[in-house]
Amino acid sequence: MKADQIIKNAKIFTADKEKPIAAALAVKDGKFVYVGDEAGLSDYEGDISDLDGKFIMPGIIDTHVHVTFPIGFEYGDFGTRFECDGKQGALDFMADYIKKNPGIPRYRFMLDQKFLNGEEITKEDLDAICPDAELQIQEGEGHSIWVNSKILERHGITDETPDPVPGLTYYVRKDGHLTGNIFEGPAEMPIILDNALSLSDEQIDAALKRWIDYSVSDGVTSVFDSGIPGFNEFHERVYVRLRELDRQGKLPIYIDGCYLISSQGEAEKGLKELKRFRQEYNTEHLKVHTLKVMMDGTQKIHTAAMVTPYADTHTTGATAFTAEGLAEVLKQLNREELDIHLHTVGERASRVVLDGVELARKELGNDFRVKVTCAHLEIQDDADLERFAKLGVIANYTPWWHAGDPRDAVDILGEERSMKQFRCKTLWDSGALVTWSCDNIVFGDFASWSPYLGMEVGMTRWINEKTKLPAYRRSEAPLPPLSERMSIEEMILGYTINGAKQLGVEDHKGSITVGKDADFLVFDNDLLTAEQEGFSHNKPLDVYVCGKKLN
Repeated sequence: MKADQIIKNAKIFTADKEKPIAAALAVKDGKFVYVGDEAGLSDYEGDISDLDGKFIMPGIIDTHVHVTFPIGFEYGDFGTRFECDGKQGALDFMADYIKKNPGIPRYRFMLDQKFLNGEEITKEDLDAICPDAELQIQEGEGHSIWVNSKILERHGITDETPDPVPGLTYYVRKDGHLTGNIFEGPAEMPIILDNALSLSDEQIDAALKRWIDYSVSDGVTSVFDSGIPGFNEFHERVYVRLRELDRQGKLPIYIDGCYLISSQGEAEKGLKELKRFRQEYNTEHLKVHTLKVMMDGTQKIHTAAMVTPYADTHTTGATAFTAEGLAEVLKQLNREELDIHLHTVGERASRVVLDGVELARKELGNDFRVKVTCAHLEIQDDADLERFAKLGVIANYTPWWHAGDPRDAVDILGEERSMKQFRCKTLWDSGALVTWSCDNIVFGDFASWSPYLGMEVGMTRWINEKTKLPAYRRSEAPLPPLSERMSIEEMILGYTINGAKQLGVEDHKGSITVGKDADFLVFDNDLLTAEQEGFSHNKPLDVYVCGKKLN
């Protein structure tokens, strides 16, 4: 057989359990036609590339990214990041900045809540230092903001404005009056990204090209885009541009898209819109078949839903759906052959999902076909760990988060739970399908988008001086429990064939297997034996998608 490409003398990690390691491959018409030892190449004709032992693996599949979200930040100011000692320190810093930089329509800052030392900033505080312009502070984790009265007035938010999801996404009030603190996406994103709709097609395309170029350079060949909470209007605007880029042959990355909702009350509209998205955004490299649900929030601001109350506030957070409500949606998704992907940080969020799946499976039996993915899974209750495999629920982790000092979470979670975060290895060993992702909302320099960073921290549970990240990200020691550290083989599988299974494309992507798309990466060094610390510095020499070299 005449082949378009023949490779020999390589170390090929195929991610195919039937043939995990190979030495040679052949490609024809964008597909693998041979994978095996060098002797089998005798049946193929064509130019042969001798790789002199170089390492090959399948293309990376990142199963929880944000493609549309960062476009809104690309041409704006995400905020001047600063640290302080308490509320007065924060106000003094911002007041000084405003004095030195007069005439800006909206002042934007970024501040981790921990630097307030438990004190609260109110709109009155912000009005006092910025009475004539808009002032916004983005909390460092990205799930809450503080704003002054000018911004509330611009968006028509008053004491009478209802909370989008009480207890989960809401306008903080004291004695019935707005404080200017706003929690979670559906309430905050229309404010944070309120200028995004004015971007031109050319600006959106340029930002997308920057992301595409990065993805190619790192060997990310497929992704799941997880949307924008509360701002589907802009989300769709970017999908229109992605569709056009694909029609022009300028989108080599496969994007599995979504339609996002944040409450049970949005389910009917969400299903209707998802079906429309599936029909309208259906090109070679852009498909939409997944309902994204913001099931809960984050631990820092106590919006992640817990089984055991928070150690400091004694609250438990809230979930967007009940188990019964989710089961009804699952049955509708099943009828339409659609899938679901849920943000689940807290232990109760994932429990409600598992309970909902169990209810739907009891009714549908073997006819249940929905791919259900729980993302992030920072904390899971012991009683639920075995249920993922039993119920067929996919566990999606963001491994570069699996580092830090557990003492930072003691006040919030308590001593015991703070030592039991991100238990991905336990789920892997239970037989659950585990996948990996980067979950970033800003392009920036793409440092924390790197799958090799994810692989490093997934293996070490540590960010140190060898890790390719800024110094302020470093931790003093690996995050316990150390038994949750993964092997490099498990990290690669989670980023390849497991990711393909989550996206439902395992029949043609995710492994170097005869008949599948020839998506593969070539490295100068053997990733299977590379040093774990500093693994984040890896980068492919060559990136192929459907047999075409892209870099």
